[in-house]
Amino acid sequence: MKYLPKSKWKKAGLILLLIFVLIQFYPRPEKNISSAQSSNSIEQLYPIQDSILQVLKAACYDCHSNNTNYPWYSTIQPVAWFLNRHIVEGKEELNFDEFGNYSKRRQQSKLKSIASQVNDGEMPLTSYKLLHKKARLSGKERSMITKWFMEKYDASRN
Repeated sequence: MKYLPKSKWKKAGLILLLIFVLIQFYPRPEKNISSAQSSNSIEQLYPIQDSILQVLKAACYDCHSNNTNYPWYSTIQPVAWFLNRHIVEGKEELNFDEFGNYSKRRQQSKLKSIASQVNDGEMPLTSYKLLHKKARLSGKERSMITKWFMEKYDASRN
């Protein structure tokens, strides 16, 4: 196997650096920030203990609400594109601030799905937990969230 000469590595590095600098001038996606409190949010529909709400806000709301707490590196491209894609996809799947706009059937499905995914460790995503310590749920927090969502699911079926 042949290795590239040092001059080729330098040239490749400079090209990559130039591309990185140039993409910083490309427009960033619009931020997911809303100052309005939604009357359709899950906490408006269901009584929720503050301890559970705080865990949800720390572990879920950045991707599943109308308000994202952006980290310092969110203004650097291509990270901004990556974060925006996660937020858009997350909100399409579940938006806690728009929960009241869902049909009763979809609400029931989401309540059960959230309980299942949190219980199975599928949510929050591993990629999110790597950079957000507060999103790393303890067994107690996982159990508390699962129980709450299953209680709401069971109550919604009656």
